Amino acid sequence: MKNNSQFDKSESSVERQDPFVIRSFEPFLNGRWIGEAVSYGCYRSGQAPAVKGPSVAEIEEDLQIILRHWNLIRIYGSDEDSERILKHIRNQHLPVMVMLGVWLENETGHPERREENIAQTMQCIKLANEYTDLIAAVCVGNETQVSWSAHRMDQQDLIKYIRLVRNNTNAPVTTADDYSFWITFDSKAVADEIDFIVTHLYSMWNGITLENAIEWMDRIFFQEVMAMHPDKVAIIGEAGWATNYNTRKTGPGEQASLIKGTVDMAAQEYYLTHLHNWITKTRVSTFLFEAFDEPWKGGGENSDPDEVEKHWGVFYENRQPKISFINYLRHHEKREDTTGPDSPETIR
Repeated sequence: MKNNSQFDKSESSVERQDPFVIRSFEPFLNGRWIGEAVSYGCYRSGQAPAVKGPSVAEIEEDLQIILRHWNLIRIYGSDEDSERILKHIRNQHLPVMVMLGVWLENETGHPERREENIAQTMQCIKLANEYTDLIAAVCVGNETQVSWSAHRMDQQDLIKYIRLVRNNTNAPVTTADDYSFWITFDSKAVADEIDFIVTHLYSMWNGITLENAIEWMDRIFFQEVMAMHPDKVAIIGEAGWATNYNTRKTGPGEQASLIKGTVDMAAQEYYLTHLHNWITKTRVSTFLFEAFDEPWKGGGENSDPDEVEKHWGVFYENRQPKISFINYLRHHEKREDTTGPDSPETIR
């Protein structure tokens, strides 16, 4: 790999490698499809990115919980915590594949962020090359292009980071964004630089009621995202249903105004069941958002405890399963009893 000077301080782009040969995203482990996956935020109470990360013992507890249900996880950054997760997976020979992230933020209005963006990217390249056996893909940037993003960045900056990772690793490379970006013509320039598309599809955030949630997701994915990018493979990088939200937070763009569907444990159970059925039917790789509640989100631990960003997990922050997830699993255990362990209708 060339040194950091290849990503110099000028505005010139990192050169694109041509011909552009697609690297296939293959969510398989020991010949078994693992595309029903989960997003893993590792931060517990008192922890947050760049503040305090989990211990090895906490990572072990998390991964053992995850392994009961999933074998493919998504992590969002390339830092010491990410490296600790990858190292533990390898040291313990755990059957887990990882979509590794690079966390990027706007550096045009915030030039001080540039050094951190470069550091994240270089660390990702290091980890992707060191843990090639564990890395299913690399996701460079998360929601950096959609209009409402708090860390929206210039498209050419994003493309430079994508090229840098792709030029210096052998992993499939992508970027994740909301569907409302991927259905624009502006998204084609980004799609041309990646191996596959990762889209986020939140029925709840888009004012869709629970009974219409999966139908809406199916329509947006196939009739809009895939229609805009017919030559690309696409997967869902985030989809889920929270169990609580702040009903007092009203106004344009606020959660109480955007969310129209029921938000509680029963609603999440319903959503999990129907999402699983949709994944089984379509075989579209999908990362459930998310495994564990994360109290550092939604303004931090001193913010309103009802903030929706704190309540997307199917496990509480203390790693106890929510009743929604317990009931969902019971439903599928009963189904397994009648369909058999090799049926495509089973959860594993």
